[in-house]
Amino acid sequence: MYKYCILGGGGSFGLHCSKYLLENFKDIKVIGVGRNFLREGPFSLNITKFKNYKYYAKHIYHEQDLLLETLEIEKPDIIINFAAQGEGAVSWKHSWRFFETNSVALSKLCENLIEKKWLKRFVHIGTSEMYGSVTKPSKENDKILPSSPYASSKVAFDLYLISISKYLNFPMNIIRPSNAYCSGQLLHRIIPKTIVSGLVGNKVPLHGGGKAEKSYIHAKDLARAIYLISNKAPLGKVYNVGPDNPTSIRKVVELCAKKLNIKFEDLCKVSEDRLGQDSKYWLDSSEVLKDVGWKQEIFWDEGLQEVLEWAKENIDFLKSYPMDYQLRA
Repeated sequence: MYKYCILGGGGSFGLHCSKYLLENFKDIKVIGVGRNFLREGPFSLNITKFKNYKYYAKHIYHEQDLLLETLEIEKPDIIINFAAQGEGAVSWKHSWRFFETNSVALSKLCENLIEKKWLKRFVHIGTSEMYGSVTKPSKENDKILPSSPYASSKVAFDLYLISISKYLNFPMNIIRPSNAYCSGQLLHRIIPKTIVSGLVGNKVPLHGGGKAEKSYIHAKDLARAIYLISNKAPLGKVYNVGPDNPTSIRKVVELCAKKLNIKFEDLCKVSEDRLGQDSKYWLDSSEVLKDVGWKQEIFWDEGLQEVLEWAKENIDFLKSYPMDYQLRA
């Protein structure tokens, strides 16, 4: 039985990664680890129904000794790290918390993992935001130009991983994905927020008129990339994972409006742009295609339909759920 451990396993992307592995491979066991117990209702994606799944609530910063004990007991072959303080827009205040988790806790963890013979590979989920705003697709060796404390904190750990891979032979890969979306995503994210708002008759704020362009993939496509990289990629390599072209936030809202069958102007209202908002995220994913054969398979129509069906099924719960990001330790 091949064993995966998903750090940040209580978040929507960690849960979709766990589901992908469990649904597609009978010889895989998945250990989920998150700072909290699994969220209630639709945010857990019914993950505990899988017999080869186990979840632990361990905080990567405040309870790292307990986390290391758990890892020593479970001895996973592959660790996938989603654990992070996310959301660049709010990282200007209490920015040290982002470094606390995204840089300090993870580097401390990996320093302990270097000596573990049972670990075959550590796959870290980075961010495309570290390239900053671009005018052409970013390659993995392009200049790093983070535009927020969040992105800077992610850069620090990426560089640490690259150094211990090169000089200490730590078995790692880094994935820098585009923005992902999916069912089970918290409602401060633009796609679930827009769809739930549309279902209950509310409007969403369109920061700066939605001019900013971002690249989006469904979390199932990201999960497939993670599996392929964790099994086929040369150790030590960094991979961008995203679609061929970016989409403006305005266009995303327009697509949601079309899926909801309501008018665009009834779904949003223009608001001021956010501090540090990059104008375009755009990735060159040719390296991951060349090495492991990954390319995007889930496009807007299918991906938004999946989120819409989840939202409709759980609307009585979701309509009263908070839609603002809440910073927590």
